[in-house]
Amino acid sequence: MSTDLASGLREAHRRVRALSGAADRRERLARRLVAICDAAKRDLGSAAARLSVFLDDLAALESGKDPETLPEQGSDTPSRRNMPLGD
Repeated sequence: MSTDLASGLREAHRRVRALSGAADRRERLARRLVAICDAAKRDLGSAAARLSVFLDDLAALESGKDPETLPEQGSDTPSRRNMPLGD
């Protein structure tokens, strides 16, 4: 599981870096990815689940959809990204 998670994290990092558009959006995604990496230090299963949701949101962004408008099917955080834009 840890090698799958590591390769998924590398892929997510590559895709976030390659995103075009607003720098603040990439920064928020990068912060979210760092939080998933941090969670992996404590709980691989939880981190893998969070990464899966993150990759789904990233795919939606890459296809031109806003992930905030997607149905709430399993969030990578309990608060469903309930953070102010500046954080």
